[in-house]
Amino acid sequence: MSAKFFRTAPYADDAMNLPVRDVEQAIPFYESKMGFRVVSRSEDDCRRVTLGRDTIQIGLAENGGDPSQEGCFFEVDDVEAALAELQRYGLELKPDIQHQTHGGTDYRLFFVVAPDGLCYCIGQADK
Repeated sequence: MSAKFFRTAPYADDAMNLPVRDVEQAIPFYESKMGFRVVSRSEDDCRRVTLGRDTIQIGLAENGGDPSQEGCFFEVDDVEAALAELQRYGLELKPDIQHQTHGGTDYRLFFVVAPDGLCYCIGQADK
C-alpha cells in the first residue's frame, strides 16, 4: 500500500525553490527513493526542475542556497504506509515514528535527509 502525499509546507519561503548543488545529480534520488517524477525543467535564472508526486510539487534549483538549512513538511494520509513504502524503495529509515505538536496539531512523523542535504519531515495529523 502506498501513502498519498497531499500537502507540502516549506521550512522557509518556497517549496518550488529548494537549493541543490546539482539538479541532475539530485533527480535520481527523488525518483527512485521518494516516488517523485519530473514534471518540468527550466534554465531561466538558474537550472531547476519541478518534481511531482500525488497532488504535491516541489522545485529543486541550483540557486546557491544551503540545502542543509532547507526542506519541506509533507503531509500524508497514512504515515505508517509512507514509511513502509520509502523503506521498500531502499531508504534506510528507523522504523520508529515520532510524535510532535506544531501549531496546536499533533502529528506522527519521521524524517528523511536527501543526499543533496535537504531534510523532509513526513507526517500525518493525529485525529
